[in-house]
Amino acid sequence: MPTHSWFPSSLLGSSSASHPSTPTSSSSMSPYRTSDRPQSPSTGFPSPAEAAGVIARLRDKSIEELRKLLTDKNAYEAFFNSLEQVKDQNNLRRELQEETLQLARENLEKETRISELRNQCRIIRTTELAAAQEKLKELEKQKDEILKFYSPQSMLQNLQDAMNKNEEESEILHNKLLEKDIDLATFLQKYKKLRNTYHRRALTHLAAKTSVT
Repeated sequence: MPTHSWFPSSLLGSSSASHPSTPTSSSSMSPYRTSDRPQSPSTGFPSPAEAAGVIARLRDKSIEELRKLLTDKNAYEAFFNSLEQVKDQNNLRRELQEETLQLARENLEKETRISELRNQCRIIRTTELAAAQEKLKELEKQKDEILKFYSPQSMLQNLQDAMNKNEEESEILHNKLLEKDIDLATFLQKYKKLRNTYHRRALTHLAAKTSVT
C-alpha cells in the first residue's frame, strides 16, 4: 500500500503491513478494518445485509481499483456516494431540506398577516385600552366618593352641618321677629318647623354616634 494514502493512519495501521495477495482474500474485501467500518444510523454498526452489499461491491474490483479507492479521495467519494445506504441518507436529507424550506416559505407568507395583527394590537393598546383605563379610573373615583359620602363619619358630619344650619335659620328668624320684619303667627309656624327638624336631626345624630362608638 502506498504510504501517501489520504486515509488517516488509524485506518492504515495494520493494512500497510500486509498487502492483499488476491482481490478475493478477506483482507481485500473492504478498505476498512472491523472497528473502522461506517456505523449504521440505527444500531451503530452496519447490518449484515448492508455489510454484505458493500463487500459484494468491493469483491469485483481489482487490486488497482482498490488501491485507487485508498489513495484517490475523489474516487473514494464517488464509490461512497454510490452505495444504497448513502443514497437513502442523501435522499432523506434532501427531503428534510425541502420540508424546511417549505415551512420557511409559509412563515414568510404569514409575515404580512402577523404584522397586521401586531399593528392592531398596538392600536388597541394605545387607544381603546387607554380609554377603558381612563373610564375605569373615573368609575373608581366615583366609587370612592360614594363610599366616602355614605361612611359613618361622613353621615355624622352631614347631620351636624344640617343641625348647625337649622340653628342659623332659627336665629335669623328670631331676629326678624325682634325687628318686626315678620308677624308673630308666621314666626311661630316657621320657627316650630325649624326646631322640630333640628331636634329630629339631633336625636338621629346622637343615635348614630352611639352606634359608631
